[in-house]
Amino acid sequence: MAAVIEGIGGWLPPRVVTNDDLCATLDTTHEWIETRTGISERRMVSKGLSTRDLAVEAGAKALKSAGTATVDAVVLATTSFDRLCPAVAPEVAHLLGLGTVPAFDLTSACSGFLYGLATSCGLIEAGVADRVLFIGAEAFTTLVNPKDRSTAPIFGDGAGAVVLRRGDADEQGALGPFDLGSDGARADLLAIPAGGSRQRSASAGLGHDAVPAGDWYLRMEGRPLFQQAVERMSESSRGVLDRKGWSVADVDWFVGHQANVRRAPCRSSSPTSPPSPPWTPSGSV
Repeated sequence: MAAVIEGIGGWLPPRVVTNDDLCATLDTTHEWIETRTGISERRMVSKGLSTRDLAVEAGAKALKSAGTATVDAVVLATTSFDRLCPAVAPEVAHLLGLGTVPAFDLTSACSGFLYGLATSCGLIEAGVADRVLFIGAEAFTTLVNPKDRSTAPIFGDGAGAVVLRRGDADEQGALGPFDLGSDGARADLLAIPAGGSRQRSASAGLGHDAVPAGDWYLRMEGRPLFQQAVERMSESSRGVLDRKGWSVADVDWFVGHQANVRRAPCRSSSPTSPPSPPWTPSGSV
């Protein structure tokens, strides 16, 4: 028994923001952005659009692709929640006409889609659901300081969705295995300080005015974060290949979640590991 991809869908907001558009307010150039990230334009939500709207559009396309109007559960991965409470997923399920099926959010930032996909597969493999709609959606630019040159050019908004159904492990489209992990010791490499219980508790009774304006936006330590991504993604990729019994040569496509076209060597923490080929991250947002 396995989870099998039955349908896929995606949606981008119509607003296109070019590098030149960003240069009007940032101390940078189109060339500086493109040579370091490979990005020339990105999609951003316009006024009134939120994560919910992106998720509904992508989810509807995935349901249409699967040829179904019903699922047993909806899982939504996002860091840019419409509100701290309630979750986005139940509202998405309602707007898609899926009724009162189980629906919940999970957050894991950049790894959210992977964690959500594994969670959705787990619901099927555990017998909780026969068919699951999983959506990854972000209106992430609402969390980015438009005046921060280190983050504003990198991030965009959009949503992707899959419908998974119960099937056999040898079917085309069957998923697995997964390799998951975390490192809480490096939590501050990518963080939004304000808005959560830690900040609210620290400033209790002082109001939002007591919080520095910059704390409401994403903070990113780009250089160590990039190195962390290269090393951990390399280790994880080799780990999942070992679980599958494949070699690197057996892989036709490698899709990395990384908005950076610079090449960097894959380094293993183990000195006895074989040398790794150069790794080229994906350059699209």
